[in-house]
Amino acid sequence: MRDDRNMARVLLDRQGRTYAEEAGIRLADRPQPLYQLLVLSTLLSTRIRAGVALAAARELFAAGYRTPQAMEAASWQDRVDALGRGHYRRYDERTATMLGNGARLCLDRWHGDLRRMHREADGDRQALRRLLTEFPGIGPTGADIFLREAQTVWPDLRPYADRRTLAGAKRLGLPANPGGLAGLVGDADFGRLASALVRVALGEESAGEVSRSAAAR
Repeated sequence: MRDDRNMARVLLDRQGRTYAEEAGIRLADRPQPLYQLLVLSTLLSTRIRAGVALAAARELFAAGYRTPQAMEAASWQDRVDALGRGHYRRYDERTATMLGNGARLCLDRWHGDLRRMHREADGDRQALRRLLTEFPGIGPTGADIFLREAQTVWPDLRPYADRRTLAGAKRLGLPANPGGLAGLVGDADFGRLASALVRVALGEESAGEVSRSAAAR
């Protein structure tokens, strides 16, 4: 367990940023950053490199589309153009449509505030996943991304480890279950650890390099 904790600390030192942080989202339990996380989760759900999805999210937010009201008010072409500036070109037209429709659903169903969705689920993770998958472009993978990141501000979700998180843990020889991973770091760091493990699973971080760095400490 001590070696596992050391490896978890090395991983946090090397890759200790959530995807939300990398997209420029200052995640908090407030409507605007939670909506931005929904947008990011939509972009990360497609079969495209995470770096491209992150760049596209930053372009959308830089263009001012940080709320469902602003996203819906933007023209379809404006959304396409912002996605294109982030090199999100393969899925830009379809995604621009989904973002517009998702913004309308967020406004109609949740009055622009995803905290309402969280309250409706009332601590039931599966109910929350089902509600998330009602948004265009958010399937099971997108719901997992949202919940994995949201656990940093919704403590009732912790420890949330999706299949990619667990795949990364397995590659490093760490416990491949949420409870085992939760024992390696403090509660506040678990979301960061989950994101770092996803980077290992996706090959964005080398499992070998992490293991060697941990052994050298």
